[in-house]
Amino acid sequence: MRKYRLLSSIASAVVVGVMLAPTSASAQMAVVDWPGLAVSQAMKFIQNQMNNTLNSISGQLGATGPLGQLLGSNQFGSVTALLQQGFTQIANYQKAQVDAHTQLLDGQNLAMTRVQRDFRNAQIRDEHVIGSLSCSALDGGQSVITGASKSWQVATSITAVTDKRGEGGKNQPAYYGSAQAAQANNELHYKRYCGDVEAGAGLCSLSQTPNADQEASTLFVSGTLNGQDGVTAANDYAISLIQPVVPATIRGDQLTSAIGAEAVAKRRAYNARMSLARQVASYAIGVQSPSVSLTADQQTEMTNEGLPATPTASWLQALMLDTNRRLSSTNYHAQLASMPPASIGREIATELSETNYLLVQLFRLELMHATTAAAHLAHTVERDYQQPLQMSSPNLSN
Repeated sequence: MRKYRLLSSIASAVVVGVMLAPTSASAQMAVVDWPGLAVSQAMKFIQNQMNNTLNSISGQLGATGPLGQLLGSNQFGSVTALLQQGFTQIANYQKAQVDAHTQLLDGQNLAMTRVQRDFRNAQIRDEHVIGSLSCSALDGGQSVITGASKSWQVATSITAVTDKRGEGGKNQPAYYGSAQAAQANNELHYKRYCGDVEAGAGLCSLSQTPNADQEASTLFVSGTLNGQDGVTAANDYAISLIQPVVPATIRGDQLTSAIGAEAVAKRRAYNARMSLARQVASYAIGVQSPSVSLTADQQTEMTNEGLPATPTASWLQALMLDTNRRLSSTNYHAQLASMPPASIGREIATELSETNYLLVQLFRLELMHATTAAAHLAHTVERDYQQPLQMSSPNLSN
């Protein structure tokens, strides 16, 4: 409305100025620049009107004006300054938020890195730390190897004694004759294994283990022979099985005769075959002799199998305990299920090593079997071979 009034005033001033402008008829009159004066007045008027308009607008926008009252008090500064400060603060908040998010992400990444590092460290630890099963297997393996050596020593010691007996050397019953050898064997039976028949005949008193020297259960037990008494009984059974009576020894003048020369050669072949047979039997005794000191885990396994826990056992039973543990022990399978891959690999390697060890032992036993079969074949061929006729001695001069 104010703008419309301003324009109307300007238009009226211009019209008045035009009407008062001089004409050519008044050229002789005093010169007065009425149009310029009118324009000047009009310009001053317009300037005054513009100043009034600007003042009015400033008043409207001032602190006491309508707009200023709507925008609030300018106690804390002008609107422009406040808006600038507000936008600046918002921008600062945005930058701070970005920085905070960056720090959060960095912290999260660092935390996850540490977690992953801890997982990897735990994995490395599990891969390299030896578990209780590996320790038990190693302890058991060492006792088995030691027991194998001791069992072989037992077998060798028994064979050395029985070889002297079978060869009929000095201070042996057969040295004095086969009757003496038979009598010595009978006296040993009456002393240790007197049965009800011998006891009824008044030859001896009934033994606590009658006829044990002729029963296979004396040699082949569940795992370990019963101490020294069990080893002795097993050896006595082997004597009854293989060579109960040793033939009389060929000695003295018998060795110098022609017949004695042939007989002693055959006797050496006889002794060799008997020694081989006794070596195999002694090996069976040795592997079942109590020669292995058991660990605590092995004794626990014996208890779990329903056997009386003993501090010592045979080489054969030590192998059986380790095999049975891997097959039926709930503790072993529980630990196996929680093993890391590296520990399982070590366990597999241990089992493969044990398998190879058993294969070597079986190979050695097969060598004994093959040698025994060869001796049996030679004896059979020798027995079946018959010379066609009795020939005279050849003349060496021809």
